[in-house]
Amino acid sequence: MWQATVLTLYPQMFPGPLGESLSGEGLARGLWQLDTHDIRAHGRGRHRAVDDTPAGGGAGMVLRADVLAAAIDAAAPADDPRPRLLMSPRGRPLDQPRVRALAAGPGAVIVCGRFEGVDERVIEGRGLEEVSIGDYVLSGGEIAAMVLMDACVRLLPGVMGKEASGKEESFEGGLLEYPHYTRPREWEGRAIPDVLLSGNHAAIARWRREEAERLTRARRPDLWQRRKT
Repeated sequence: MWQATVLTLYPQMFPGPLGESLSGEGLARGLWQLDTHDIRAHGRGRHRAVDDTPAGGGAGMVLRADVLAAAIDAAAPADDPRPRLLMSPRGRPLDQPRVRALAAGPGAVIVCGRFEGVDERVIEGRGLEEVSIGDYVLSGGEIAAMVLMDACVRLLPGVMGKEASGKEESFEGGLLEYPHYTRPREWEGRAIPDVLLSGNHAAIARWRREEAERLTRARRPDLWQRRKT
């Protein structure tokens, strides 16, 4: 079973959206497992302090290495084969190949940062791989962790209704997805392209491929260039 272990200061945020739709149904059916661990349970002193002022000065607070290390050690033993991920805007961008690799494995231990950041020593000492979901900053890593888990869980066997539907989506094969249409045949003067109603499967496949390439060139030239190199 694919197992996600999330370390967070806000365990009440989970499962959140992951408890609904495909991921929620998969969770209820035992196709994957979600465990949350409260970092604050390992805080120091009477007030369970988890952060302190940054060395060298500056604004904000930093999550303490000793606190986070204790939480990680309690949630995942040293011989746990799952990758240890830290959701961070300075991490490696999450992409579909990485999602597929994670979904094919045993799961992940996911650390949700807060404040100004995490003490660098625990990143090094516990082998945390920093992962980013985009070039922007969130209030914490919880929403980013949900994004990562949703992307992985939907690829697990039995979660999606049709396996083929996952193979034709954006980023599978390095292209954006082609346009979709359904009933009614005409809406506000806009008609479904004739080729999609032709019954000619080869022509439909060719049209979809051409449209995917057109959209990728126009909207994501970086992806298009990557395909050509």
